[in-house]
Amino acid sequence: MGGFLFGYDSAVINGAVTGIQKHFGVGNGETAFVVAIALLGSAAGAVVAGRLADHLGRVRTMLLAATLFAVSGIGSMFPPNVQVLAVWRVVGGVAIGIASVVAPTYIAEVAPTAYRGRLASFQQMAIVLGITVSQLANYALNEGAGGESTNHLGGVQAWQWMLGVETVPAVVYGIMALAIPESPRYLIADRREDEARKVLTEVEGEGADLDARVAEIRSVLDTTQKPRARDLTGGRFGLLPIVWIGIGASVFQQFVGINVIFYYSSFLWQSVGIDESNSLLISLSTSIVNVVGTVIAMALVDRIGRKPLALAGSAGMAASLTVAAWAFSFREGTGNTATLDDFHATVALVAAHVFVFCFAFSWGVVVWVLLGEMFPGAIRALALSVAASAQWIANWAITVSFPSLADWNLSATYGIYAAFALLSIPFVAFCIRETRGRALEEMG
Repeated sequence: MGGFLFGYDSAVINGAVTGIQKHFGVGNGETAFVVAIALLGSAAGAVVAGRLADHLGRVRTMLLAATLFAVSGIGSMFPPNVQVLAVWRVVGGVAIGIASVVAPTYIAEVAPTAYRGRLASFQQMAIVLGITVSQLANYALNEGAGGESTNHLGGVQAWQWMLGVETVPAVVYGIMALAIPESPRYLIADRREDEARKVLTEVEGEGADLDARVAEIRSVLDTTQKPRARDLTGGRFGLLPIVWIGIGASVFQQFVGINVIFYYSSFLWQSVGIDESNSLLISLSTSIVNVVGTVIAMALVDRIGRKPLALAGSAGMAASLTVAAWAFSFREGTGNTATLDDFHATVALVAAHVFVFCFAFSWGVVVWVLLGEMFPGAIRALALSVAASAQWIANWAITVSFPSLADWNLSATYGIYAAFALLSIPFVAFCIRETRGRALEEMG
């Protein structure tokens, strides 16, 4: 549910962009600010999430995130002006940032080694399902309002319903968080060993050697100290090399431009002559492709490993983004009057779907699995917070720049994303270590 809300809250703004512009009378610059400001909140949430998870526990931190999601949904539904909407977007962003850290941390700490990659990939599956449901809800609400997001449903404009509906899954998230066990590693660190044994029996089975598992976890905890910011430093360039690698993976995941598809696809396709209703339908179809690719990743991540998936995805993304850049080079006109002929529009649509598929079966899942696994236990939660924060800042940079870049040159913009996809290949080949089949206590 945390991943679902992560995806829903991140992508739901896609359907509301046009309505926000019309209702508040704002242009692309103000719209980009409102869309992207949530990502700075996400970065802040990711920074504090590690400390919250270590201080409050994983489950209580999830409950905090659920509360912030619910409050943000209600506030975003009834903003008196675009500035207040931006504030509620920040609150939702903080919730996303917390969820982006606590979920992979929790899953990695609870999951048995043999299934950890598959179970960690459920986080990404939940994210893409949240994205898909948000696009389905956006399309249904838009159609229910007669194809215009500023039309009314029950006295409230369709775009407001789009932003407010997330309150329902937020409440469900809070209720469900109360039904799951606390992380055994947190319980042992908190001197609650009996509770930790019960959880280990639940997740690893009656045949597990509990004494050995508890002793192994206790040994790691006793030989390490509470993580502090300076524990991440010491490398040639300030931070430890493993932390830089985590940051690099996070940045590359965003700099290929994947969230342009999920935050701005209605804006993107309208900018080449497709109407609002059909652009939302395209957003839904790319979300479905995203789900299919994620299912494939879940089936393969523990079988063939993290690196092969990432390398294959990088190659596919580089190729499809290059094709999209070529197709967009035939766009004529600017702004709302821009058009793209049928052939090149079809090529761009196919390339966009292939790009989403290649991302989904590789970097979409692999990065979150790696971030939950790759760091030594002594710094895992804190290092994951830093890497996730870097991811949100990179996401913000792409999100806030896209409308202006698209107005400048849509084809060149996609050429830049293609270049980053190409650069990610040597990064994976030379910097990423395979983590498949390794116990968490072996890391570092």
